[in-house]
Amino acid sequence: MRTTTARRRLLATTALLPVLALAACGSDPKIAGAAGAGGPAATATATEDVVSGLARSEAAAALLPEEVRKSGVLTFGSSIGAPPSAYYADQASRKPVGVDVDFGDAVAKLLGLTVRRQEAAFETILPALDSGKFDVGTGNFGVTTARLKTVDFVTYIDDGQGFAVKKDDTAVQPVTDLTQLCGLTIGTGAGTTFETTLNSKKGVCADAGKKPYEVKAFSEGGALLTGLQQGRVDIEMSTINGLRHQAAQEAAGVRFLNEFHRLDVGFAFKKGSPLTPAFQAAVNQLIKDGTYERILRKWGLTDSAIKESQISPPEHP
Repeated sequence: MRTTTARRRLLATTALLPVLALAACGSDPKIAGAAGAGGPAATATATEDVVSGLARSEAAAALLPEEVRKSGVLTFGSSIGAPPSAYYADQASRKPVGVDVDFGDAVAKLLGLTVRRQEAAFETILPALDSGKFDVGTGNFGVTTARLKTVDFVTYIDDGQGFAVKKDDTAVQPVTDLTQLCGLTIGTGAGTTFETTLNSKKGVCADAGKKPYEVKAFSEGGALLTGLQQGRVDIEMSTINGLRHQAAQEAAGVRFLNEFHRLDVGFAFKKGSPLTPAFQAAVNQLIKDGTYERILRKWGLTDSAIKESQISPPEHP
């Protein structure tokens, strides 16, 4: 059982946690940046309204299938976890906020559509696209080679894999190769491709004649952070933007270590979906009119800007 102190710490920091299942990659990751470069705003809540004033774009809306234009509604399957991606700032109202929410709502405004957002577990969203349960999936889904076999994407931001440690831990250095993790315990999200990547590469330590690293997978983000704070894991692996946001919160006691592998992030669709051209046009309109930059600035994510939205680009090398 957790102690009373541990419970207080967990309650105080739950709203600060990254979404552990986001933007993970299943291929061999590579270093993509330096520790501490850029990072999100220190506030856990951003309230600026940058979406409601947007007008319908006739050019983008004209790319929608006729049946969608007539219905005027799209069903989003959304993973709601923690800032800055998507989270509940007000547990009473249960109204999600975050950069994913703003981009989804902004695109819908330009297309003249209403979003019917349904919360779903991260690992269930992509399979549900194929079944037709959802029209669009959001959850900071990274574009990977494996996912492109079954899912199409329209990109809107750049994120990826990163590492973080306790703030007072100076022993662990930026990870540029998985052999640096040998002998350590790494915490990550259960059922994620972070976990898959780590487990599939365990052999690198034996090949290097070193003690293997241990992977501890947590099904709940609060438990992972508590595990790091209490020393049950040495390092955590999650999304770059989520970890940077977490590190910006003094109460979390976390230090962002470094980026490891960058990934495009996009709206997810059933393979061959006719919705992708309209979504791409809408995102590019947001980039052109400056709304895109305002959304990123609101959430402290200007370092994650893309120059142009793409439909199902190849995974970053």
